[in-house]
Amino acid sequence: MSGDSLRVFVAALALALVSGGGATTAAEGGAKGHIPRLVRVPEGEFIVGSSRAERERAYRLDEAAYGHSVTRRDRWYENEPARMARRTGAYGITITPITNDQYAAFIAATGHAAPDVDAATWKSYGLIHPYARTRRHAWVAGRPPSGRGRHPVVMVSHGNARAYADWLTRVTGKRWRLPREAEWEKAARGTKGAMFPWGGAFDARRLNSHDQGPFDTTPVGRFPQGASPFGLLDGAGQVFEWTATAAQPGRFVVKGGSWDDKGCGICRPAARHGRPAALRHILIGFRLVREE
Repeated sequence: MSGDSLRVFVAALALALVSGGGATTAAEGGAKGHIPRLVRVPEGEFIVGSSRAERERAYRLDEAAYGHSVTRRDRWYENEPARMARRTGAYGITITPITNDQYAAFIAATGHAAPDVDAATWKSYGLIHPYARTRRHAWVAGRPPSGRGRHPVVMVSHGNARAYADWLTRVTGKRWRLPREAEWEKAARGTKGAMFPWGGAFDARRLNSHDQGPFDTTPVGRFPQGASPFGLLDGAGQVFEWTATAAQPGRFVVKGGSWDDKGCGICRPAARHGRPAALRHILIGFRLVREE
């Protein structure tokens, strides 16, 4: 079996079978089968950050895709740390971003406000996407949009994501939380510091990005060929993901790129930028860590 075939097999097996190790508890059953499945990341070192050469390759990918040099001009990738060894403990991380169906169990159980944003708030963000585009992601009467149950949940703030994690902690008796940036990056690229989850070359067939995608979210797990060495799926493209790492006061690091991006320099696991904690964006979702 080739390395690429093995990677796809591991990802498919994880998506089908892994639930963090161990039988489902009665408390977990109370969440109606929507406990997120996990892949395990072992304790140990990994390579974090990027080299000058990697950042240069990222800028060139963007320039070829967009026909301009905005990311280079605005130095998008210059806040990435230099390549170095870091160490983490062992943890489980959700195979995919949290889905609308998984988040709906939380909404139903707690009465927490469903994902949405009003026109005035959206305008205040100063984003390029028109408000009308948010409507396909908006929930109605506490339910996800029709046909989008397995799409990643979006229009959730950093606080919304933490509230979901706190609920899972109460339901399961196990500690769930947003991943630290280093944990997210290790899970998404493996231990050897690959430029993309699958290796060193960009391949638009391995992710949901604007290069070949529908310019929208898709059901999670549709790109097993884009799996990381640990079996993590949708670690590049699809949606940016909140982390627990502060970028500056009131802002948190997001990782992963989105369906809106092409190139795709921003889809590299080393890429990073901060977003306001209160932001409810159609490009931002999240996944969680479960502590061992």
